[in-house]
Amino acid sequence: MNIVVKSRHMESTEPLKQYVAAKAERLPRYYDNVLSVEVTLDMEADKPTVEMLVQAKRKMTFVARARNDDMYACIDQCLDKITQQLRRHKDRVRDRQGVSASGVAQAEEE
Repeated sequence: MNIVVKSRHMESTEPLKQYVAAKAERLPRYYDNVLSVEVTLDMEADKPTVEMLVQAKRKMTFVARARNDDMYACIDQCLDKITQQLRRHKDRVRDRQGVSASGVAQAEEE
C-alpha cells in the first residue's frame, strides 16, 4: 500500500508525516483491498485542513475532508470519516455476496 503525504501552503514536519503514515497504515484493517492513500495537509485562512483520498481495488475511491484548529485533530477526523466509509463499503460488498456455501450447510443442519 502506497502512502503519500503532501503539504500545500505550509511546510509539514517529519513527526506530522510519521503520524499520518502510522494512522494510514491501519486502514487495511477495515477494508482489505486498499491500494493507496494520499493525504494533503493544507493551511487555508490560517486554519489547518486535511484531505484524504483512498484508492481501493475496482477503481473505488473514498474521500474525506476535515477542518479544525489543530492539525492532529483534523487528521483524526479524516481517518474517522474514511474508516466509516470503508466499513460501510465492506458491509455492502459482504451483503451483496449472499450466504456462503458453508453457511447454507449450517442452516440446513439446524
